[in-house]
Amino acid sequence: MNREALYAVLESYLAALACKDASAVPWASDARHSENNVMLEPGDGVWQTIERLGDYRLIFADTRTGGVGYFGTVIEPREESAFTLRLKVNDAGEVTESEMVIVRNSDSGLVLPNPRFWTKPILEADAEAPVSREEMIRLSNGYFETLELNDGEIHTRFHPDCDRVENGFQSTNNHEADFMPTTRMGCEEQFALGWYRYDDRLRGRRFPLVDEERGIVLAHGFIDHCGALDRYQLTNGESVDSFIRRPHTFYLAEIFKIDHGMIRQIEANFITVPYHMKSPWDGQ
Repeated sequence: MNREALYAVLESYLAALACKDASAVPWASDARHSENNVMLEPGDGVWQTIERLGDYRLIFADTRTGGVGYFGTVIEPREESAFTLRLKVNDAGEVTESEMVIVRNSDSGLVLPNPRFWTKPILEADAEAPVSREEMIRLSNGYFETLELNDGEIHTRFHPDCDRVENGFQSTNNHEADFMPTTRMGCEEQFALGWYRYDDRLRGRRFPLVDEERGIVLAHGFIDHCGALDRYQLTNGESVDSFIRRPHTFYLAEIFKIDHGMIRQIEANFITVPYHMKSPWDGQ
C-alpha cells in the first residue's frame, strides 16, 4: 500500500477517534487494539473520554509492511497528554493492528516538567542521505544497547546536533531546565558519561515501522529498573545517586530520525507500567 493510501486510513481513524466512533474505523475481522500496553475492545479507553486531538502532529509510514504512525497529543477532561499511535493496514485497507501510548501525567510515576509539543522540521523532512532499512534498525537498536546498563560505551552513531524530546520535554541541549544535571548535554555526551547506569534491562524491543524515505524508525520496548543500585560512579570519576530506587518499568514508543548513517533526532513517549509487565503484542 502506498504512502497516500496509508495516510488516508490514518486520517480516517483519527477522525473517528475525535468523534468517539470506533465503528467508523475499517477494522479487520481479526483486528487487535491496545492502549498503554493492555488489549482493549475498540471503543473502550480513550475512545470514550477524548475531547479532541491537540494541534501537534507528526505522521510517517512504512509502505513495505503497511504500517503508519502518529505522534501528537490527545485532550481529555482536565489534561492534554502526549499520544503515539501505530496502525497496521492490510491490502484491503482494513486496520489489523492499533497500538496507542498515552502519557497521562495524572497517572504517571514520573512527570517531566513543562511539557511542550511542537513541530520539528528535521522530522518532517525526507532523509538527505538515506541508509538501508537494516542499518536504520541496527542504529536504533544500538541506541537501546547504549542505554541498557549504560557504562559509557557507545553502540550507535549520533549526529553532533542530535536532540531528544521525551513526553514533550527536551532532555538534551536544554539550557533553560535543570531537571537533571545532564539536561544541558548532547545525546552522545550524556551516554558517554554513563549517567543511565540504573537502566538494568531494555527488553521486548520491537521495530514495527520503518519509514525508509523519511529516515524514521518507530520502536517499542520496556526499560526495567530493579532499584537496587544506590550510588555509582560516572566515567568522569564523579559519584552520583541513582535516580530510581524501587522496582520499576517504563513502556515506551520511540522514534529515531536516521540520516547520513547517524541518529539525528529522537522523540519518545513512555509511561510507568507494573514492574516486568510483558507486551500483549509479543509476550516479551
